[in-house]
Amino acid sequence: MPPADRPWGARGSQGAQRDPAKPAVPPLGFASQSPEDDDRKVRRREKNRVAAQRSRKKQTQKADKLHEEYECLEQENTVLRREIGKLTAELQQLSEALKEHEKMCPLLLCPMNFVPVPRPDPVAGCLPR
Repeated sequence: MPPADRPWGARGSQGAQRDPAKPAVPPLGFASQSPEDDDRKVRRREKNRVAAQRSRKKQTQKADKLHEEYECLEQENTVLRREIGKLTAELQQLSEALKEHEKMCPLLLCPMNFVPVPRPDPVAGCLPR
């Protein structure tokens, strides 16, 4: 039933259907509620208003917390990227130094260094006998 065809206060299929011959006006007692009903309505609206404020405040706090976390992660990311840059430069420098050293290292140039030397097993020394 379209909203215009619903009787006053009816929601969906819960209310009684309106007689199309009668005009769509609220019943006489509907517009003028008792003072208790008015008080109840005011209290309910106030309670709803407070709950909505609380909900909005909680949502804002959550958004603020996420924003702070985002900023911290951005700062950490910047620091880590800088460290990656420094370590990459150090790796490049050490690789170049190693290449230069390999060209003149007497241990690498000596043919005797290619003879395998028996070495003790490092794992065997750790195992119980």
